[in-house]
Amino acid sequence: MFSSADHAYMAQALRLAERGMFSASPNPRVGCVVVQAERIIGSGWHKRAGQPHAEVNALNAAGLAARGATVYVTLEPCSHYGLTPPCVEALKHAGIAKVVIAMEDPNPLVSGKGCALLRRSGIDVQSGLLGAEARALNIGFVNRMLNKRPWIRLKIAASLDGKTALNNGVSQWITGKAARQDGHRWRARSCAILTGIGTVKADDPRLTVREINTARQPLKVVVDRHLETPVDAKLLFGENVLIFTADENVKKADVLRRKGAQVIGLPDGLGKVDLVKMMHKLADFGINELLVEAGNKLNGALVRENLIDELVIFLAPHLLGERAMGLIDLPELTSLDQKSSLEIQDLRMIGQDIRIIAKFSCDYSAP
Repeated sequence: MFSSADHAYMAQALRLAERGMFSASPNPRVGCVVVQAERIIGSGWHKRAGQPHAEVNALNAAGLAARGATVYVTLEPCSHYGLTPPCVEALKHAGIAKVVIAMEDPNPLVSGKGCALLRRSGIDVQSGLLGAEARALNIGFVNRMLNKRPWIRLKIAASLDGKTALNNGVSQWITGKAARQDGHRWRARSCAILTGIGTVKADDPRLTVREINTARQPLKVVVDRHLETPVDAKLLFGENVLIFTADENVKKADVLRRKGAQVIGLPDGLGKVDLVKMMHKLADFGINELLVEAGNKLNGALVRENLIDELVIFLAPHLLGERAMGLIDLPELTSLDQKSSLEIQDLRMIGQDIRIIAKFSCDYSAP
């Protein structure tokens, strides 16, 4: 159905979409090329919410030469008015003859409607070219649209014997500089970073992107059941702080709000934060990809609630010993049949450290 040239043009559109990796959120990452007489005459990508979409940028680059051309776009063109006019109208106005789409938009406001309107206007529409690659690029957006929660990655830095900190809490730095830089890339592509109050009190993290250039900083999210976040915590300096709590102490909440944090009470009835409802709330905030950088207790709670979609684990060539802290706090097993099985998606060296990307074999959350 699709030629080698079709694949090449869509691959170029995907590379363009990747340029919005750190900036397009909460919108999807989308790239587009306009082809006339086997030559790319215009290209573009979606840079930031509220700015023109990829199709409009590509059509503007092509100009009048776009009439009768073929457009390759990584996501179904939008058909509704949001912060910008619908791309379907721009394609029709430009006189495009054919549109090749990698994947349909999972957003209920668009899903299938964009393709239908284009066909109704006499434009030839084909879809499904490099769809898996387009889906992977926007896994968080897809998950938020279909499952009403972000795509949740659990990032852990550990020794080769699976320890994340010494028994006295010291954890900096287990991994090397290259691995830490790679960790900041995962931060930069995420809409939010989640940690727990234990990590805040022990490490006083900033939860910011520092090792690479980025156009925006992710939202900082803290699970703090008793509102114990210190008023001088580093993460409170700057904007975009969200604290989920089970504590109804208004005075404590007001102190943190005066520091610029947004405090949301979300008790589960057992004195803890309702983690499932928290993820749905984060989806309401437009969070597509959530990166968890927490201690073993919160890590374990999230795994037990089936809330982890993907693990990114950095293993350093060190041994910290049996008394050091582990990766994930899970209940004791009495049979190997109870083990959690993982599928390795990627395995590579990052400097002197090993990076493992894995998913649970029973992928309960994949969109």
